[in-house]
Amino acid sequence: MFLAAVWLVAGPVSAATAADTGGGIIIGTIGDATSMIPMITSDSASHEMSGYCYNGLLKYDRDLKLVGDLAQSWEVSPDGLTITFHLRRGVVFHDGKPYTSADALFNYRFMVNPKTPTAYSGDYLQVAKAEAPDPYTFRVTYKEPYAPGLASWTLPQMPAHLLRGVDVRKSPLNRHPIGTGPYRFKSWRPGAQVVLTYFDRYFRGRPYLDQVIYRVIPDMATLFLELRSGGVDWMGLTALQYRRQTNTPFFKRHYRKYRYPSSSYTYLGYNLRDPRFQDKRVRQALSYAIDKKEIIKGVLLGLGQVATGPYKPGTEWYNPKVRRYPYDPARARELLKAAGWSDHDGDGWLDKEGRRFEFVLMTNQGNQARTNTAVIIQHRLAKIGVKVDIRVIEWSAFVTEFINKGRFEAIVLGWTIPPDPDLFDVWHSSNIGPGKLNMTAYRNPELDRLLERARRTFDPARRKAYLDRVQVIMAEDQPYTFLYVPDALPVVHARFKGIVPAPAGISYDFIRWWVPKALQRHSLTR
Repeated sequence: MFLAAVWLVAGPVSAATAADTGGGIIIGTIGDATSMIPMITSDSASHEMSGYCYNGLLKYDRDLKLVGDLAQSWEVSPDGLTITFHLRRGVVFHDGKPYTSADALFNYRFMVNPKTPTAYSGDYLQVAKAEAPDPYTFRVTYKEPYAPGLASWTLPQMPAHLLRGVDVRKSPLNRHPIGTGPYRFKSWRPGAQVVLTYFDRYFRGRPYLDQVIYRVIPDMATLFLELRSGGVDWMGLTALQYRRQTNTPFFKRHYRKYRYPSSSYTYLGYNLRDPRFQDKRVRQALSYAIDKKEIIKGVLLGLGQVATGPYKPGTEWYNPKVRRYPYDPARARELLKAAGWSDHDGDGWLDKEGRRFEFVLMTNQGNQARTNTAVIIQHRLAKIGVKVDIRVIEWSAFVTEFINKGRFEAIVLGWTIPPDPDLFDVWHSSNIGPGKLNMTAYRNPELDRLLERARRTFDPARRKAYLDRVQVIMAEDQPYTFLYVPDALPVVHARFKGIVPAPAGISYDFIRWWVPKALQRHSLTR
């Protein structure tokens, strides 16, 4: 199910002609990549900037259905244990080497190699056997039925001939990706710009735009000024920019903006290694003390909805029957008192065993919505006697030095919600550790068992029953205070044609965006 969306576009979609290929697009982003090898990173900037350089065996189409990418077709055995992929012929990497089943086999082995520093190995460790019986056939057999199996083969396919026998952390591909994708890497100025150019041997045909340029601008206000002046063609707007700053004749004439529920949520996460957060009554109290509707109204200007768990409200896997945490400071104080936190010394702040309840709340630089959310949280928790100090950190350092190493007390961050409902990588206790995705170190044996069962059944009703119970447990335990699901608010310059909004958003077929010849900018010079 896809939530109703508001698409602010004008006029019918027209088709490009051969004469209209060319030009480029500048995409504004607040965060720089940390590596161009996507499977050893967990930050969205790295995945986005390298995304057009790679293909998977499969991909999601406009309706969020799995379709072939490097695999032209596939079959699943009657027992659900074996998937056989039939690969496209004539596909080449950006260096001209052919892509074959040997590369697919290498990528599988790369993911299950214990020396590979990846947080995404879980899907591939379920495979009992992988084989490449001929150059265009790749076959995997699972130990037991595995529901996320097909979805896992959207895995970006990297070149075996450049990575085999190499320490991936020292590979040149970290700075210079080489894949089979529609765009090839040209340059990277860290903290400033990444440039990609079209790949003329791409198996789906030439992308219509010559260049994709990512400009890293850590401040949203500055990024918006660059959009207005023509230095950026495409960015995600803040709520204020969407509601007010773009409602002018100039913007309506020169830009097209879109609004739809994003496949993401924002949360307040607690480091459960910290004794202060290990009592679930404390986490529940903090959830009651935060007014989520106030955040949605004040930060998002109403452009979002309350989150109650890791799925988007109104979608197939969402469970609406979970414990809720409406704003209730009195209930919050009761729970904290029961957990031993009271104002024993009369200074206005709660304390326990002589220690004030005070913690540092971190978030990343450049995302004003998260910073503003942190400020509202700080204000509301002060009302119940909990002192919050806010620290805003540059994105790359935030990820590598604090998140990946577990060096935080509490964080305001967000997760993307993938089309497949599997939650194993983020929530299973086996994924606690440096660089892994269960960064808050949440453990619940029943939840672990349910996540394992959910990925072992193909029956949608049974799988949903398991995941419904998972959401009940998480709502009770509150390892995160789930805050909100924001609306996606992209804006694109009006000269770009071929943009067709769909359940997958607007960029699912980006290679078919185009610009009339007379309006082209950022032309490629070779």
